[in-house]
Amino acid sequence: MTNEEYDQAMQMKSHAPGYWPAEALERWTDHKWQLRNRINSLEAIEKRINLTREERSGILLSGNKLAMSITPHFMNLVDKDDPDCPIRRQVIPRIEETWDDPTELSDPCGEDSHMPVPGLVHRYPDRVLFLVTDLCASYCRYCTRSRVVSGVGEQQLETQYEAIYEYLENTPTVRDVLLSGGDPLLFSTAKLDKILTRLRQIPHIQFVRIGSRIPIFLPQRITQELCDMLKKHHPLFISIHANHPKELTSEVQEGLIRLAEAGIPLGNQSVLLKGVNDDIPTQKALVHKLLMCRVKPYYLYQCDLIEGSSHLRTSVSKGLEIIEGLRGHTTGYAIPQYVIDGPSGGGKIPVNPNYVVKHTDNQVVLRNYEGKEFIYPEPNSAPAFLE
Repeated sequence: MTNEEYDQAMQMKSHAPGYWPAEALERWTDHKWQLRNRINSLEAIEKRINLTREERSGILLSGNKLAMSITPHFMNLVDKDDPDCPIRRQVIPRIEETWDDPTELSDPCGEDSHMPVPGLVHRYPDRVLFLVTDLCASYCRYCTRSRVVSGVGEQQLETQYEAIYEYLENTPTVRDVLLSGGDPLLFSTAKLDKILTRLRQIPHIQFVRIGSRIPIFLPQRITQELCDMLKKHHPLFISIHANHPKELTSEVQEGLIRLAEAGIPLGNQSVLLKGVNDDIPTQKALVHKLLMCRVKPYYLYQCDLIEGSSHLRTSVSKGLEIIEGLRGHTTGYAIPQYVIDGPSGGGKIPVNPNYVVKHTDNQVVLRNYEGKEFIYPEPNSAPAFLE
């Protein structure tokens, strides 16, 4: 990425109306219009972009694994002539999704084996994952929950709300609830308010988090009404999901700042994807742009071993190279924690470049971002004047 390309990536551009007629602009800010006009068929997408053979075959087969659905807002970020467009690779199916890889898993994070109640994952001692819906505004082709999301996977999500509330009431060790799915922000404001209110009635639940890609796929949903409702339930945190700087448009920035002004701490969870964000300049532009949107880069995930994702996965060494290329070269606030979700239920495992060169009882030899070595002495077992 050249300096000029970096400057372009850092711009908060509005890309609407793009593939839509001018008369659509007056309805563009209505999130319900956006949802009604999602791209979810081969015919609709062929009217807008020039598909490759691999993409066309992937779309024809997409209903067998994970539905295709793309909001007009996100569709406008797709380059119609470039099959390697980083936005296009995230949402348009490809025939590679049908490739068989024996290392891949239908449930790569082992959620089903940690589900005491249908729809509730309890892997960590004090935290639970509450799967409130199986629907999203758009569907990422590397979705960790493709087995249950979009309604065409091999399983059906059958969340038992009342049983979940009862389980939480009877499990006082739980202090943190993460709402995910699917995407919780697809719910009406009233329905989401009802869920949050119910959780707030449980005394030992200290704070609630929402995982959502709605601010990226459907920023029109981030209304002032929604923000006014959310701020009633503090402490409330939201983790968004942006992978490429092009996703952070002016509409997205407006929605994120609206959430921040409502007092909601915002973090971003990216997935390292081949041909999307697997290089240092793209990652640097992304994290800088996130900070301009008042979002802390939180996690950089190694792509899970999801069935049909081998064409999107990159090496762990590439992830370490990116972290090394950020550490010391930009503000610490901009550096996410690189993690691998342990296959089959190991949880998030942090992975970092090795900055410890040598460690003995007396000292630690450290390497900084420039490759220079420094010695930090370990404290003695007893003060010198007592020896």
